[in-house]
Amino acid sequence: MNTTSDHQQPSVCEERVFDAIHQEQAVPLRNFLYYKTGDLERACDLAQEAFARLWVNCAQVIFDKAKSFLFTTANRLFLDEVDHAKVVLKFQRRNDYQEEQIQTNPEFLYRQEEFKGILEEAISSLPEKQRVVFLLSRIDRMSYTEIAEHLDLNIKTVEKHVSSALKRLRDMLDELQHTKI
Repeated sequence: MNTTSDHQQPSVCEERVFDAIHQEQAVPLRNFLYYKTGDLERACDLAQEAFARLWVNCAQVIFDKAKSFLFTTANRLFLDEVDHAKVVLKFQRRNDYQEEQIQTNPEFLYRQEEFKGILEEAISSLPEKQRVVFLLSRIDRMSYTEIAEHLDLNIKTVEKHVSSALKRLRDMLDELQHTKI
């Protein structure tokens, strides 16, 4: 057995040893990640995470392998982020495609137009004051206070008109939906 290679290596778990590793490897590790990500803040975050994982696993990492552990861990963290971004992008593309399919689906477009017609008919059947207040609220996005000032009404009256219109529209649409089924 060769006694020169069996000398005791410093423990990565010793704070002074860990600090020394950090001092020596923080900048090269950050730069390595910066070159990969193109984002300095992201590179710093990933480097920090790699050092955190080294600290958590310090008992299993021998001193001579600490640098290798850091760079391997940092690279895996980067690749995990890239994989995650690919999954997110794939999901987003799928959702965009499905949305596009729905928007160009003739049945969807027909039902949308049919519902729009029914809704317009229901709104036009509201009493005039209710209809005017409702449309000012929902289409023109006026506040109840603005509507009250605009029509010279009490705010409570505006609230009552909107509430009554919503209830009436809901009832009319529910009734239409049940008769079509």
